[in-house]
Amino acid sequence: MKVIDLINDHKSNPFSFEVLPPIKGNGTAQLFNTIDRLKEYAPRYINITTHRSEYVYKDLGGGLMQRQRVRRRPGTIAIAAAIQQRYGISVVPHIVCSGHSREDLEYMLLDLQFLGISDLLVLRGDKAKEDHMFMPTEDGPAHATELIEQINKFNAGHFFDGTEIKCPGERFRFGVACYPEKHEEAANMESDMAVLKQKVALGAEYAVTQLFYDNEKYFSFVERARQEGINVPIIPGIKPLSKLNQLSIVPKIFHCDLPEALYKEAIKCKTDAELQALGIEWAVEQCKELLAKGAPNLHFYTVSAVESIYEIAKRIY
Repeated sequence: MKVIDLINDHKSNPFSFEVLPPIKGNGTAQLFNTIDRLKEYAPRYINITTHRSEYVYKDLGGGLMQRQRVRRRPGTIAIAAAIQQRYGISVVPHIVCSGHSREDLEYMLLDLQFLGISDLLVLRGDKAKEDHMFMPTEDGPAHATELIEQINKFNAGHFFDGTEIKCPGERFRFGVACYPEKHEEAANMESDMAVLKQKVALGAEYAVTQLFYDNEKYFSFVERARQEGINVPIIPGIKPLSKLNQLSIVPKIFHCDLPEALYKEAIKCKTDAELQALGIEWAVEQCKELLAKGAPNLHFYTVSAVESIYEIAKRIY
C-alpha cells in the first residue's frame, strides 16, 4: 500500500516516525532497537533521513592539515531496504538536493526502484557547514522543485539527460516538507506558501511539517494552505523536549518558537528528567488536540526522544 493510502486509512493508527542511519562505523543495533521499541504502535511508515558529506580536517603532523570530504551517516537506501525487509513496514527514504548531482540522484532512484521502494520524501536539504548559504552541488538541483521535476521526468521514462529508459519501473510517489513558522530562508509566509503550492502542483501527495510546539501555528498554516487551494494532507511533525540544552538549541536550529506557557514551566526544570516529563505532558496534550481537530497523522522525530515518544504513543493510541 502506498504511503498516501496509509495516511488516508482511518482504520490504522495515525502514527509514523523518522530515524537516522547509523553513524559510519556503527552497526544497526541502536536503530533496530528504536524500531523494536516503537513498532508496538503499528507505525504507518518510517522515514529515513539522508545526510550530505562534509569536509573534515585530518592532522598529518608537522603543522600540515589535509581536507577530506566524508559522510558521517551513509546508507540511507540500504537502511530503508533493511527496515522494509526486517519489519514489513513501509519506508520513506529522504532524497535531497544537498550534496548531490543530478547523476547521483538518478543512481539513487535506480537503486530504490530495483529494491521496490517507491515512496520518497523530497527535500532540498541543509547547507554544508562550511557555507554561509545553500550552494547546490555542481550539476545538482538547487531547490526541491527542481528535484521533483527530475523525478517526474524519470517517472515519465527519461533520464535527466533526455535518454529514454528502456524498462521503466514503478512510478515514484512523494511527499514534501512545509513550515508552519516559515522556512528560515523565505522572505515571508506568502512566498513560502507559494513554494508549497508549486510542490503540490508538481505532484506532492502530502506535506510533513517542521517540528513545532504551538498548535495554533499549525492550524493557522493549514487554514491558509486550504485558502490557497492546497488540499493535500498536512502532517504535523512532533519532537518532545527531553534535555535542558534543547531550550536554546531547538529554537535556533529548527527556527520555531516555544510557547510562553511551555517556556515558563521548562525553565523551572533543574534536570533533564524533569524536562523530559514536561515534554511528554506537553506533547500528549498537543497530540490529542491535533487528532481531535483533524490532523491526518502524527509524525515523530526520534532523535534523543525514543522513550518520550513511546510514552506519548502509549497515552494517545
